Parts: sequence; C-alpha cells; structure tokens
Amino acid sequence: GSAGPSKTVAKLIQLSHEAKEQTYCPYSKFRVGAALLTLDNSVHTGCNVENACYNLGMCAERNVIAKAVSEGHRRFKAIAIASDMSDQFISPCGGCRQFMREFGSNWDVYLSKPDGSYMKMTVEELLPVSFGPEDLTKKKVSYIPNNN
Repeated sequence: GSAGPSKTVAKLIQLSHEAKEQTYCPYSKFRVGAALLTLDNSVHTGCNVENACYNLGMCAERNVIAKAVSEGHRRFKAIAIASDMSDQFISPCGGCRQFMREFGSNWDVYLSKPDGSYMKMTVEELLPVSFGPEDLTKKKVSYIPNNN
C-alpha cells in the first residue's frame, strides 16, 4: 500500500471540509460538508441546509448528489463527508445512504474527521442488502386490486 491517501482522496476530503463552511444550520449547529467525484473526474460540493420546518432540511450528501445530477451526472466514483466531530468519523444518515444507493452500490464513501483522517467504505457496506432501481423491474406476483 501507499504511505498515505492518494492526492485525489486527500483533495476530496479537503473540499468536503471547505464545503462545510457554507452550511446553513441555525437549528442544529451541526455542520456537514460533502464533495462528490464523478466518473469523468469533475468534483461537486454541497453542505447541509436546514429549515424552520425541520423535516424539510437537506443533508449535504443529498444536496451534492442532486446538484451533480442536475448538471447531467449519473455515475460517481466517490463522496467525501465532513463534520466538526473530532472523536468519530461522520456517517451518513439512512436516507442519504439510500440516496447514494440510487446511483449504484459499488462506489466509495470517505467518512472523515476535521484533522483529515478518514475511514473508507463503499455504499454496499453502508447499506447492505439494499433496494435499488433494478428491483423495480424484477418479476412480481400478479397484482389483484382490493375492491372491498
């Protein structure tokens, strides 16, 4: 193995921490940033954006994926996630795991700390035995409407 992270991984993690600076989190005060690497090596960044109607808040991971998709990207190599927690790596919520899974299960997720250290996982490892777009086309039993 190499002595440290590749320059690409280190840069992606750095960009996720920079993205965290743009966070709008007046309610939780919990800043999260994300940097997404597409298949064609473009990088997009995003942060969490909260709302007074709490459940309308948007996580950094969903934000950056939606941003990249809106610019024409559908395939991703990696996402780096950053927060201010120094005692543990930031981990994506269940909703974000499912959102990542929409675009495949075999891509990398870098869970980081403010010092730049990280833990590398795949979407598959974060969301095993998952449900994805291909499941919608699998054979199903006949549908019989309930007309009671």
